[in-house]
Parts: sequence; structure tokens; C-alpha cells
Amino acid sequence: MAEFSFQARDGGGKTRRGRITAQNARLAGQRLREQGLVVLDVRERAPRRALRLQRRISGASQALLMRQLATLVAAGLPLDEALSVAAQQSEEKRVRQVIQAVLARVVEGYSLAQALREHPRIFGALYCALVEAGEASGQLDSVLLRLADHIEQRQHMRGKLTQALVYPLVLTLVAVGVVSTLLAVVVPKVAEQFIHMKQTLPWTTRFLMSLSDGTRAAGPWLALAALCALLLTLRMLQNPAYRLAWDRGLLRLPLAGRLVREVSTARYARTLSILYNSGVPLLEAMRIGAQALSNRQLARLLCGAQERVREGVSLHQSLAQTSLFSPMMCHMIASGERSGELGNMLARAADSQENSLNARTALFFSLFEPLLVVAMAGVVLFIVLAILQPILQLNSMMTL
Repeated sequence: MAEFSFQARDGGGKTRRGRITAQNARLAGQRLREQGLVVLDVRERAPRRALRLQRRISGASQALLMRQLATLVAAGLPLDEALSVAAQQSEEKRVRQVIQAVLARVVEGYSLAQALREHPRIFGALYCALVEAGEASGQLDSVLLRLADHIEQRQHMRGKLTQALVYPLVLTLVAVGVVSTLLAVVVPKVAEQFIHMKQTLPWTTRFLMSLSDGTRAAGPWLALAALCALLLTLRMLQNPAYRLAWDRGLLRLPLAGRLVREVSTARYARTLSILYNSGVPLLEAMRIGAQALSNRQLARLLCGAQERVREGVSLHQSLAQTSLFSPMMCHMIASGERSGELGNMLARAADSQENSLNARTALFFSLFEPLLVVAMAGVVLFIVLAILQPILQLNSMMTL
């Protein structure tokens, strides 16, 4: 049931405004006419929970929903019944709300793709294009299964990258925290004992004491400045021009830029494969694939490749001109175009890129972790030696 605001004229000619609940706008108007009113306008009110429906749901929940719908549709259930069953099956309140909102539109006569487009933060252009192609071809169940597989594969890749990043990040934070604690808390207390010593301190101790004083004096201000810089950067990134400049600069970084390019090209190839195999035209698939990328500079380059394909250039040549794709990926795409197996070759190219990326990431972090441990041990050793040297000198003087 939905809530509608109406404007109508009663028998006395007075204009009345109010709200009414009905299944759809047509039934709302019918109920008003049954009350003897002349309907002037009926509009659906956005429920308060609509704001909550725009919040994203997890990839695992999206994949499960698509797989459930595919199973129910393949079993011969009408789409509205399949959505109703999926809503009853879901254990998450937010997912149930989304399904019920989609179900309400389907009952009103909307297609599933049109209903999904009303929730762009949850169901992006890729979802809607695939569902629309599935509805047009009569293969909605197979398209939904393909979409569920794509979501799960994307979550798997994201999870592997996250796992690879979490441990080094935590290790780095612990190392910085330990060294900062030593400089801000431990070293000043030890340094107080050296002040009363009437002898020249070693240069390591003097350097450590100066570093400790600087950390205590400027540390809070540096942390505040870093926080302000972070907030200002996040605010500036909301501006399209600054965001484009940021993304362009990110691609120029030696390691991060290469990582972003490889992840993005693998995702683009995977998206093209899913869309093309589902019957979406190549130009539309390229447009949606570019929109799915978070880096605006990459999206601009790939939109340029789309325009070249529109002008008659082959796909592999257009992608090669962007200088984003590896020669092997371009050769695989060219082979797919020649053999008529473009969708399958795009999927293989994405697999190859992801495997190469996983291997390179694992190698990098397998080297980074021991190097970080050695560097942290070296810093701690320097602090310990800087503290022990004056004590050892004092003991030697007392012995003499």
C-alpha cells in the first residue's frame, strides 16, 4: 500500500486537500470518486522510509536476492509472486523494504527494470541494463543468475584485496603508535635523569631528546593539521573538477596508479563480458562499464574509446589507444572479435588480469611485512641504545 496526496472538489465546489492510502494511483482516484469528490490531482507521497531505502545493502545480500529471484522465476512463478516470496524469505529488514518497494511498482504495471531504477544507490546501471535485457529476451532467470555470479565474484576480489591490505595497515599503525608512545612518554622520563648528569651526552641521546621534545610540542598540532587536511580533501573531492584532478594524479603514482589501473581494467572487462553475453548492445555495455568505475579519469578515457567504436573502430584498437589495457588483454579481445566469442574472451581477459593482480599483490605484501618489522626493530633498537649509552658511560666513570 502507498500513500497519496490528493486535491479534489466536493459537491459544494470547495477544494479539498488531504491524503489517502491505496494500492496505486488509479485505485486512490476511484476511492475519492466513490466519496462524491471530483479528483483534480493525485500524487504519490514519498514515504519517510524512502530515505532509508537509498542506503546501500551488502553485496552478499544483493547476490542472494538475485539468486533467489532467478530460482523462483525459473520455477515458473510470476514475477510479483517471486518478489513476495523473496521478501518473506529475507531476514534483513532493509532488504525486505527494498523488495516490497519494488513489488509495489511491479504490481502497478512497471517492469522489473523500471522498478529497480527507482533505487539507483542500490541497483546501479549494470543491474537495470541486465534485467531489461533479460526481460526483453525472455531469459530473466539466466540473466539474474549471471548477475548473482558477477556480484559474488566482485565481492570475492574485493575481499582478497581487503585482506591483503588490512594486516600491513594494522602493522604500520601499531609501529607508529609504539614509536610515538616511546618518544612522548618513555623518553622524557628517562631524559629527566640525564639532565642532572654533568657530562656531555652522546649525539644519539641528544638527537633522541630533541626528537622527543619536538614530538610532544608539535605532535598534537600535526595531528590536528592532518585531520583538517583530510576533511578539506574529502570536501574538495565532492567537486567534479577537483575529483577529476585527484583521480588523474592518482594514476600517476608509481604503485597506487598501477594498482588502480589493473583493478579498473579487470572490472571493466568483466562488466563488458556480463552485459555483452546478456544481449546488451556493445556501445551501451561500454557506457555502463565506464560508469561503474570509481576513477573519473579512467571513465573519461573509456568514454572516448566508446566514441571511437561508434565511429567504426574495432573494440581492441579503441581500448589499446587508451594505454590502460595490457597488450595481452588487447590481443585476447582482438581474438574474441575475430572468432565471434567476444563475451567469453572478455571474461578470460578479466580472469587473467585478476590472477596477475593477485599474484603481484601477494608478492608485494610478502616483502613489505618483514621489511616493516625490520624497520620498526631498528627504530626501537636506536631508542634503546640512545638511552643506554649515557648509563654505560656513567658506570665506566664510576669504575675508574
